[in-house]
Amino acid sequence: VMAHEISHAVAKHGAERMSDQLVAQVGGTALSTALSQNPTVTKNLFQQAVGMGTQVGLLKFSRRQESEADHLGLIFMAMAGYNPSGAIPFWERMAAQSQSNTPEFLSDHPADATRIADIKAQLPEALKYYKPR
Repeated sequence: VMAHEISHAVAKHGAERMSDQLVAQVGGTALSTALSQNPTVTKNLFQQAVGMGTQVGLLKFSRRQESEADHLGLIFMAMAGYNPSGAIPFWERMAAQSQSNTPEFLSDHPADATRIADIKAQLPEALKYYKPR
């Protein structure tokens, strides 16, 4: 978990998220200006639809960042002398405890099954960095 969070900082995910949100905000302002001549109801409907679409679109980038942090976290933990194979049973336990029924496309994190499959696929690379202490 610590290696995952460190990975967010190393990959500058916070700055990326701020940039993505700024672009979305500028786009929303441009749309609002373009629709300013339309009736209020029409303008409000368009703004709400675009707002929801933007949020769902930004979630995809958030999931990508979470997956990247998982990947880098595996490598960092291996470099620190922790066996990255331990990440699989950890996420399996997390999945067993999860109460979430949110579809992955509406979540800012990958689904547990996706996360576990990705970690299994990335494990051979991470193991190259692992030197038991």
